[in-house]
This record gives sequence, C-alpha cells and structure tokens, in this order.
Amino acid sequence: MKTFKTFIYSILFLSVASCTGDFDEINTKKYGFESSELSAKYFITETQYQLYAPNRYPYWRAHLIHADRFAGHFTFGHDQSWWSDGLSYVYNGGYTDASWGWLAGYFGNVKKFLDLTKEGGDFENEKMYATGLIIKSLYYQMYTDIFGMIPYTEAGIEGNLTPKYDDQKTIYKGIISDLNKAMTLIGSATKTGDGVNDLAENDLYCGGDLQKWKKLANTLKLRIAMRALGAPGDDFANTAITEALAAPLLDDGTGSVTMKKDVKIGQWGSAAYGDVWHNFGGGSDWTMGATLINTLKNSNDPRLAAYAKAAPGGEFTFDDDGSNPNFQDQLNFITTNLDNANASYTKTVTGTTTKITVAPGQYIGQPTRLNSLIKPMVKYNMFSKPSDLVIQETGKGTDAYPEIILTSAEAYFLQAEAAVRTIGSGNAQSLFEKGIREAMKLWKVPSGDVDTYIATQAAANISAGTMAEKLEKIALQRWLVSYTDGFEAWAVVRDYGYPTELAVGVSDAKIFELGTLNGKYPQRMRYGSGAQSNPNYTQAIGTQGSDEQGTTLWFAK
Repeated sequence: MKTFKTFIYSILFLSVASCTGDFDEINTKKYGFESSELSAKYFITETQYQLYAPNRYPYWRAHLIHADRFAGHFTFGHDQSWWSDGLSYVYNGGYTDASWGWLAGYFGNVKKFLDLTKEGGDFENEKMYATGLIIKSLYYQMYTDIFGMIPYTEAGIEGNLTPKYDDQKTIYKGIISDLNKAMTLIGSATKTGDGVNDLAENDLYCGGDLQKWKKLANTLKLRIAMRALGAPGDDFANTAITEALAAPLLDDGTGSVTMKKDVKIGQWGSAAYGDVWHNFGGGSDWTMGATLINTLKNSNDPRLAAYAKAAPGGEFTFDDDGSNPNFQDQLNFITTNLDNANASYTKTVTGTTTKITVAPGQYIGQPTRLNSLIKPMVKYNMFSKPSDLVIQETGKGTDAYPEIILTSAEAYFLQAEAAVRTIGSGNAQSLFEKGIREAMKLWKVPSGDVDTYIATQAAANISAGTMAEKLEKIALQRWLVSYTDGFEAWAVVRDYGYPTELAVGVSDAKIFELGTLNGKYPQRMRYGSGAQSNPNYTQAIGTQGSDEQGTTLWFAK
C-alpha cells in the first residue's frame, strides 16, 4: 500500500509541477520520487495562486468586470470599448456564474492541503496545517464579503452535498477561531520543518517564514474584527481587536504580503491584468476611474504616475445632428468632468459642431458607470489608462505588479482607526503616517516625495477634526492602497461609505447606467446558478434578503 501511495503522490507531484510554470521551480525531476522526498509543500503553490491569480476566465469576470469597477478603480464604456460601463450594473448571469464558480470551486484546493497536513494526514505537519488555516481564512473573508451567507460550518463534511448557508457573523467568528488556532500552532517557530518539510520557496506568500505568516494571520484578524465592529449583534469585535493589537502585526520590518506574478505560466493557468488587457480586442481597452484619479490629483499624491498613465489627449469632435435629445447635457457632462480634473483644454463651437482640444500628458479619469447613450461621446484618448506596471503581460520576461495578499499599510491604518475609536492606545497620526509610507513603498515612491506628501497634504493628517472626518481619511487611504485589489477596495466602500460619490450611486439616466439596482451602489454579487441546486439556498435568501446586488450585507454600515 505504501508503495502504491508513493507512486500516486509522485504522479500528483509531477502534475502539480507541470501546471505551475515558474512559480516554484519544482518541475525539475523527470523520474519517480522516494517517499522521503514527498511533502505537502508541493501542493501549497497552486492553492495559493488560484486564490489571487486564477486563470483569465474568472480574472476577467470576477475581478475586472465586477469588483475592480464597483471599487471605482477601472472603467469601460468609452467610444472604442465593446460595451458600456453599465456592464455588471445590469445583472448578467454568465459573468456572475463565472465568479461564483471560481470561488465556490476553490474550496477544494484549500481542503486538499488541509487534509494532507492535518493530524493523521498523509503529510502530517502542524506548521503547514497552520498556513493552510490562514489561507482558508483569507479565502472565506473574500468569499463572504462578496456574496454574504455561504456554506461554511458544514462545507467539506463528507457525504453532505447540501451544506447550510451560514450568516456572516458566524463565518467571521469561525475565521477568527481558525486564525487563533493557526497562530498558536506556529508559536515561535520560524519554518515548517527541515529539508523537504520546509515550505521555503514553494510558499508564494511568505517564503516559508512562519513568523510573517503569524503576523499575516493577526492582521487579517484585525481587519475582520474592525469590519464587524458595530454590525448588528456584534459580540466579538472589541475583544478580537484588543487581542490583535496586543500581538505582532505586519509592519515596516516584515513589509507587505504580496505574491509575485509568474512570468512563464500561461494565462489559462494563472492570469494577470496584462493578460486581459492585450488580447481581447476592444474589450481589453479599459480606462482609469475619475474618482481614483481625482482623489490622487487633489492631494498631490505621488502614486499617481505609478498607478496610471497620462492621457494622450488630442482634438475631439462632437456633432449635434439632432438625433440625440440629450446631446447638450451629455456634452456639458464631458466638460464638467474635465473641469473636475483641473484639465487644460479649449472648446470651440461652430454651428452644430463642438471641438474640444485636450492637452496631452494630463491625468484625467473617466466617470464610473456611464451608459450606452453617452458612450459615443466618451473619447478613449481623453482618459488615462492603467500604468504599464499594472498591465504588463505575463510571459514576456518582465515583472508585473504583484498580487496584494495583505499589506503592512493596512495594518497601520487599522491601528490608526482603532486609536481614533479609542480602542487602541497608539498615536493615531503616527500610525497613519506609517501606513502611508508602507503604501508608497509598494509602488517604489521616493522617500522624499512621501515626506513632502505627509508634510503638506491634508489627506495625510488626522491629528485634528471630528471622528467622522478622521475615519473618512483612513477609509480613503485604505481604498487607495487597495488599488488592484478590487475585492477589498469594494468592501471598504461598502463598510465606510467612502468615497462618497461611489457609495451614493447614480440617478441621471441620460448619463449613467441605473441598471438592475435603479442607480443604487452594488452591495454584493448575486449567487451563481449552481447555488440554487442547494435546498438551503431558499433559507439563505429568506434570512439575508433577496438574491440581488442591492441587498446590504451584515458588515456594511
């Protein structure tokens, strides 16, 4: 039996190696493996990257079509795009099914790793098991914050094909329990073992450093507890926050936890923004959201040039041929957007023709959620595109911007918020500044530019003002540091209500796509069609609310 198992795991090992490209450099042996050479370390790599960089099918549909645009970071709907920016605001079952299928299906990845490493598992290793619990926690926090009630306590129980849907409070408390267990299992250990039992380079998140894993777990605990704080029936957040603040968090010593993009693996194994930018025709050409660009510009934020490229500009012609009764209102909207961006432009009107000439080299964002009526007037070259670092295509030998797992910047911002709320004892302004510095490091902003930003910009100062004003600034910094992590940025908007212009939704049907929600801001994604095959689905929507994008989740204030 042992010989058979060794053969099976050798085959599995080679299979994992062959589909993970450059991620862990384990695809080197072309022959069988001895039992002493087998380890669960060879199963963690795929488990990790499939959560943050799945193949292009869900990456396009879940990330870009939904979360990144609900977050106000990216936009479609210009005159060269295949679709209006109302995409996803008008419910589309196919896109939603792809998102639900990816996250619901991912559970098998992390369960496999936990089963291999648990007590009595084929590769029993309590330290690796602890990392699996933390990955499971990262997964469930993302999963529940997107859909709300999901299978949790009964998920993965053998023989149970219809697990119940748990409420978010139960899930949050369960995640915190798992994180506490993981941190206890890690203790003072620095690695999962020696030789083949050391995760080392196979660990894409922390490089095998268990103390960094422990800080990651504690920071995630703080994020979840702060999100739950004040939600209906919350009976655990204050305690969890206090516990987290008393233990090590991600900081300027450990830095952020990010995942480097693979430069060899194909996009159908693991995708990046560049993979859905370069080879999808007019659907690939997306622009930067005006809310994001203007927030950066208005505070002279030095990340602007790292996040985005300046707009090409040029001369744009608008002809009023009488067929569009909303022509003047829409044209006024276009010029108002230029004014809001403090753009340099000229406007000339000759008869029924208006020409707007926009100087090149300016950062101008496109308003979010524009409809198909205004689409012909939304000129592609008038707006900024994502920076080359963001849309670097994988497989070209050049590093792309890494996937964000959890940042040290957020750890400091959460501590600053706790201090503002008088839960923590730290100095809110000092913690806020440290968060800004860590956020800027992610984009390699020169330290002198960071110093200037902190010294001169009101956005970097929470030493004065009301609690609401301070929390708004913290929320905006959390939203900014979550650029390219649309799931978390979207959660920040729903939790805090900032940036306000996103959270309040839209109302002008001549300009914006009111969509399925009649202009309201999306609060969740709808369940995929597969969810309805579980008889517990009916109970879930009876408890949480109708299966609509507008149903507010438990944590949202």
